[in-house]
Amino acid sequence: MNTLAAVMQLLVAVAFVSIPVVRHRYGPAAKAAAVAELRRQNVRPEVLEENKLRFDAGGHETAAPATVATIMTATAALNFADAGLAPLTTWIFSSLVLLMNAGIVYSNFTAVKSVQAAFRRKGDPELARVEVAPFLKAAENAFPRWVRAQTYIRNTMVFAGSAIALVAVSFA
Repeated sequence: MNTLAAVMQLLVAVAFVSIPVVRHRYGPAAKAAAVAELRRQNVRPEVLEENKLRFDAGGHETAAPATVATIMTATAALNFADAGLAPLTTWIFSSLVLLMNAGIVYSNFTAVKSVQAAFRRKGDPELARVEVAPFLKAAENAFPRWVRAQTYIRNTMVFAGSAIALVAVSFA
């Protein structure tokens, strides 16, 4: 039984579940702040709904992290049960989680450029007028200060937990 890998995978699962929990709790405040910023920019707030832009935990904002959490929990169960597939599934899914989280971190660092490009691709001239940096900053500022620390902790847990799980199954 590889208990260390399993525990790390459960911690990774919890880290991913925290994403929609925070968005569910504070998403409405982020949307209200974003709407206020759009009004300041003389952009109709309805442009968000018309283009299906959300700040809550709906859609893929819940489905993706919940799927990762479910897969990591199942992989942890295989490790707890000392199943023959445990090392292979750990290598596959922990590696994928590492790569996905690297993509998430990268997208956070490039959010302004990414959102600007996405707004242009939508083809909505009003959406293309949005000053993205203050729009995103307004939404971000609606989340409590501790969410930033939680984000760092979550990313650290995902990277470290996945790496430790990989090492643990390699030397089991």
